[in-house]
Amino acid sequence: MLYVVMDKAKTMKFLKKYHKWPSLALTFFILLFAISGIVMNHRGVFSSADVDRKYLGSEYQYSNWNKAAVKSAVTIQGDTALIYGNIGIWKTIDNFKTFQDFNSGFTTGVDNRKIEKVIKTSWGTLYAGTLFGLFCYNCQSENWENIDLPVSEERVVDLVEIKNQLFVLTRSHLLKKTEIGFEIVNLLPDQNYDNKISLFKTLWEIHSGEAFGIIGQLFVDFIGLVFILLCVSGLVYFIYPKWVKKLKQKGKDAKRKIKFLKFNLKWHNHFGYWLIIFLVLTTLTGMFLRPPLLIAIVSNRVSKIPLTHLNNPNPWYDQLRRIMYDKELDRILLATNESIYYSDDDFTSAPKVFAVQPPISVMGVNVFEKVNDGSYLVGSFSGLFYWIPEKGLVFDYITKRPYVPVKTMGPPISAHPIAGYLKDSEGKEILFDYNLGSGNLSDQSGFTSMPENIQQSPMSLWNLCLEIHTGRIYRYIFGKFYILFIPLSGISILWILIMGFVLYWKQKKRKK
Repeated sequence: MLYVVMDKAKTMKFLKKYHKWPSLALTFFILLFAISGIVMNHRGVFSSADVDRKYLGSEYQYSNWNKAAVKSAVTIQGDTALIYGNIGIWKTIDNFKTFQDFNSGFTTGVDNRKIEKVIKTSWGTLYAGTLFGLFCYNCQSENWENIDLPVSEERVVDLVEIKNQLFVLTRSHLLKKTEIGFEIVNLLPDQNYDNKISLFKTLWEIHSGEAFGIIGQLFVDFIGLVFILLCVSGLVYFIYPKWVKKLKQKGKDAKRKIKFLKFNLKWHNHFGYWLIIFLVLTTLTGMFLRPPLLIAIVSNRVSKIPLTHLNNPNPWYDQLRRIMYDKELDRILLATNESIYYSDDDFTSAPKVFAVQPPISVMGVNVFEKVNDGSYLVGSFSGLFYWIPEKGLVFDYITKRPYVPVKTMGPPISAHPIAGYLKDSEGKEILFDYNLGSGNLSDQSGFTSMPENIQQSPMSLWNLCLEIHTGRIYRYIFGKFYILFIPLSGISILWILIMGFVLYWKQKKRKK
């Protein structure tokens, strides 16, 4: 009997030890996970909040138009053009030598000035597709003005003019401008549509709670608050007993402190015990949203979860990325997060997928340009490619060699993650690498240095939280091994949760 009691005592000591010390080691990081996750769940609410880049490391500084500062440019007339991207919209009247701020009308905050596409229509109107909607430039007031769209999603990813009509592409819908506003174009599912969704998207929306609408997001926010409560209450339980002991030694009254300590421990145990399933689920889903575990699920497709936001009847839900019109072929090209489709009948029938595809990053297409009749330039974080679909040819546009697919187990990012591309008034091709910035593909003259006032553009609070939540910000601590931070911290958090759950369960069982 004595042996059994001693064995139980050792078990309890083991559980307490390996719940407490890993918790203390990870408390700071868990707090950052929780806080950053709550901010990320409500991008619109925090869109006006920015962070000065001078407080961040060199990895987060603008240099040579890097970090997707530029997506592209649209020519207004002659040497006058608008350059746009994550820095907003800037006007140049001397072929990209000097720049003037052209963001009047947009709401305060860098997030509200993140521009996906600017287009000048044949009737002379300027439109801008942004992270938070469609805008039209009012020449009289010299301001960008928001235009209402008949869809709930705000993010506009592309704009195109087809046969004197403006088309607006969001991540789930194609809209056509009419005399009375915008109408949704009915995009039929392609013949291979299986009513499934990527496992990555499923885990993403479960992790954020978006799969269950605003109620789901608020519940995940609550789970984030529970993580914060567990961290803070755990620290209290670690610090208070020593404080109480010192007060007693000095002969001071410690009844209030003891009462608060018991209250603190009670709710620490209750929240951890009652919500263990949701705490574990949030941790597990988050682990698979970053490499290296992401690589194991990125190509998998699963059935849509019934009664959730994921079970959307729209076959193109959250898949649309870019659109282009080839006037000579009278053909519309539609790029998704997986493939490129075409329509020869203005989408009267279902879009057809091209037999031969250029490499496309899961993060989307950033460059989608026509080069000649039936040949196109496609750029993403997988590289830049010259594509002739009718002939089934794909060339690496940087090396000028035929593309040869290579299977790797590394991150789905090439040596040249392409963020943008433009042609100046002289026909020079300027490419924008996400890391290296601008590069001249035509000659050795380079591109204009990034002006200091543009270089000092802040980072949005949401993007800073994304860097924290994905673990990328810890490169300063762990170097190239930062990629292991998410899976290792995830495993550690699961260990902490399970140890705490078993510990409390055994204590309850022993009391009974």
